Amino acid sequence: MAQKDLLTRLADAGEAAIRTLGEAPGADRFMGAALAMRDRLDELQRRVRGLEGLEQRLAELERKVDRLSKQSTSGSSSPGGSRKASAAGKSSSAKSGAKKSGTSS
Repeated sequence: MAQKDLLTRLADAGEAAIRTLGEAPGADRFMGAALAMRDRLDELQRRVRGLEGLEQRLAELERKVDRLSKQSTSGSSSPGGSRKASAAGKSSSAKSGAKKSGTSS
């Protein structure tokens, strides 16, 4: 019973403190700022959750790139694989050469 009385007194004191704070000058501005901060924090939390998803996708893509690069190194020992790689290398070097000559003018 004594504990119940203590909790009741604490609740009453808390209510009185909140009432007094609400009547204080500038309390409405403070409450507005606190609510705006809560909204901003919610938005930030949403964005962070989105970043976690992007990090997972990035990790998955990195694993795929690693797997494909391992396959291409083992596949390049075959004659067909090296021919494809050299043809791709020639076309990319020709493109980069055209870009270099176009930008240096």
